Amino acid sequence: MAHCIVAAAEEILDKEFPVLDHGFVRLVDYLGSDERIVQSARVSYGSGTKTYRQDKGLITYLLRNDHTSPFEQVNFTFHVKMPIFVARQWIRHRTGRVNEISGRYSVMSDECYQPDPAHINFQSEDNKQGRVDEPVDPAIAKQVLDLLAEDQKKTYENYQKLLDLGIARELSRIDLPLSLYTEWYWQMDLHNLLHFLQLRLDPHAQYEIRVYAETVLEMVRKVCPIATEAFEEYKVGGVNFSKTEMNALKGMINGEENPLKGRALELFEQKLK
Repeated sequence: MAHCIVAAAEEILDKEFPVLDHGFVRLVDYLGSDERIVQSARVSYGSGTKTYRQDKGLITYLLRNDHTSPFEQVNFTFHVKMPIFVARQWIRHRTGRVNEISGRYSVMSDECYQPDPAHINFQSEDNKQGRVDEPVDPAIAKQVLDLLAEDQKKTYENYQKLLDLGIARELSRIDLPLSLYTEWYWQMDLHNLLHFLQLRLDPHAQYEIRVYAETVLEMVRKVCPIATEAFEEYKVGGVNFSKTEMNALKGMINGEENPLKGRALELFEQKLK
């Protein structure tokens, strides 16, 4: 197999794409492309033996039917700077390989996340882990930002005082806030990366990690445009129905009343929206 070079990907390599107020995502390296997916699926064929249309059809078929191993042949390495609370959600995806800046060896920078007023919201009443869409009143937003800034400033000043006293970095850092920015190198194959994106692009995902996922998706698109298109069509834009939901859907098509009730009905209607 020849080494895959994608012109569109080469143009963005090592460039910082800003996210939130101090964060960024940078594509450090990639291995493979749409071509590599096709090559690994048709392992007995050489490059260039199929047309673009046939390659697109194959990649779409593989993704739609969850034939995952050809997508594992493509790998990405990103340099990401994000608030610690975003990193702690991100690291739940255990299939990635991570090397993070260490507060035991390095003095952490004085950069903390301050949300945009448009994204300061009240707690949702029907979603225990989420917030409502509407921003709070500007006066409340200012109060929130002032409280955050005051606390962040005081905590970092105390961190500096501990360092100045000669206290070990590994102890001095322990009260630093979750809003503090961290950085890491993150590597993942395309199959697992698409799973990460499917979860973190979902409207129910926290806004602050969703915007990172959106940035990563556009970088993946540069490397694997066909796979990305199929992913958006069948995974991001697609819906899976349970056996019970399928039976209800078939009955409704035949003019029968929907038998689903309560929470089951609510979840079913959300899928149909």
